[in-house]
Amino acid sequence: MKENALILEQILKARKSTFAKDYTGEDIPEAILEKIVESAEYTPNHKRTTPWRLRVFKGEEKKQLGNVLAEIYKKITLAESFLEKKYLDIPTKFTQSGAVISIVANISGKVAEWEEIAATSMAVQNMYLTATVHNIGCYWGTPGMIHHLQDYLNLEENQKCLGFFFLGITE
Repeated sequence: MKENALILEQILKARKSTFAKDYTGEDIPEAILEKIVESAEYTPNHKRTTPWRLRVFKGEEKKQLGNVLAEIYKKITLAESFLEKKYLDIPTKFTQSGAVISIVANISGKVAEWEEIAATSMAVQNMYLTATVHNIGCYWGTPGMIHHLQDYLNLEENQKCLGFFFLGITE
């Protein structure tokens, strides 16, 4: 097998979801974070619509996002289904993460919606693989509250939040 093929195989086998409970809470070095986000740019997409819209949340902005999601959970959950532990865990996931990236698909209308979502998903896979080679833990979370973030994320009518990409340094 060619050397590049072996390297790719190792990266693919090493890729996994590592959750916020295993993060140290440290900031991710800016150069690595930039590489992770930049890797999305290499994603193929039909008619070059570049449908992914990624926004990096760090520091206080990341903490605020976690608090907003917790409050949405509290607001939309029926009293008999509400779990105090879940309510408290939501912001914790954000504070334990070194960075959180919102994953939004921009549905252009130029191609089928599923193609825009598929391309956005491939962009996330590129970020997964890039995080893997830099030994950064990551996972794609899709909390139900994402459907209530249109205003908070300033999304346009044709945009859909597909979740959040949590990143963190692990020990």
